[in-house]
Amino acid sequence: MTTSASPTARHLWTRARGVALALAVLLVAGVTVAALQSDTHHGELDPRSADPYGSRAIAELLADRGVTTRVVTTLADARAAAGPDSTLLVALPDLLTERQQSDLRATTADSAGRTVLVAPGGWSVQTLAPGVVADPATSRDTTLDPDCALPEARRAGAADTGGHRYTVTRQGIDECYPSRRLATLLRVPADSGDGDTIVLGAPDILLNDHLDEQGNASLALQLLGSRPHLVWYLPSLADSSAAPQEEKGLFDLLPSGWLWGTLQLFVAAALAALWRARRFGPLVPERLPVAIRASETVEGRARLYRKADARDRAADALRSATRIRLAPLLGLPGARAHTPETLIPALSDRLGADGQTLHTLLFGPPPGDDAALTALADRLDALESEVRRP
Repeated sequence: MTTSASPTARHLWTRARGVALALAVLLVAGVTVAALQSDTHHGELDPRSADPYGSRAIAELLADRGVTTRVVTTLADARAAAGPDSTLLVALPDLLTERQQSDLRATTADSAGRTVLVAPGGWSVQTLAPGVVADPATSRDTTLDPDCALPEARRAGAADTGGHRYTVTRQGIDECYPSRRLATLLRVPADSGDGDTIVLGAPDILLNDHLDEQGNASLALQLLGSRPHLVWYLPSLADSSAAPQEEKGLFDLLPSGWLWGTLQLFVAAALAALWRARRFGPLVPERLPVAIRASETVEGRARLYRKADARDRAADALRSATRIRLAPLLGLPGARAHTPETLIPALSDRLGADGQTLHTLLFGPPPGDDAALTALADRLDALESEVRRP
């Protein structure tokens, strides 16, 4: 009865099931996250979207009051539509590049119209609304009281403006809806003419899901309905004006802290390696509590060799044991068992066999596959039996 040394389908599955399980978990987690987030911000701040985070409701209310709403997705269209009879709403100002922000500001500064910036951060507000600086800490409260003299805010009352907070660096700016003494809604008058810029700290008053709460609808209608035309600018990455002015390399695109993060990973890996490699003291032999048959030991070691594909070590073990047993049968000391110059001639004289063939059998290269290893074991066994034969 012979047993195949080649790995079976069961052995392959045992080895690969851990990796397969990890990949399956990652796939399921990715699909779950995508499913949960697919509807969360779909059509965010889009006046054509009826989703909770869309803004179709405010567009419909403005239309009832004779205000037309036009959606644009390029900077060129937004600049062309800016004028004294229009309100330009910039939905996501932080998506604009530095060049886009400068070009937009150059157009709106002298347009005599109104510009509404929705939740601009420190990246964009200083360019689009000079004299305004975003505070790093956001508002803790969502609903705030106006606490200012701006007529639109006083008529609307409390509203959900809590989000970014702003400080001002020049006079003449209306500061409303303060949170911890910093405003979350500002009106910045133009340097000349009747134009102005409205800075909203949060988009909540424009969203379908929050429009009917507090004084959100009143405030939104007053801020967006002061002119007969509303231009709703949704910045798009497909806009040709968003193309970078110069090509950036891979390292320029990586986050600023990637170098320190990589260094920390290397340090953590080194500490983990030292922890796993530490020694608790010298090795101490321990007597086994039960007797183990030699055949079980041999079979267990053979399985380890097969699992590691260590045919070279298995072949060395077989040849070394055979040489040790052959040396005393040939009248040689044990120290000469592994010396080809002594063992091969004595073995050749005893059997009358070719010395080169014996040298290849006892000191040759490792077998190339499991079948060759099995054949080597059979030949070594046959050689030892022939030497023992009287």
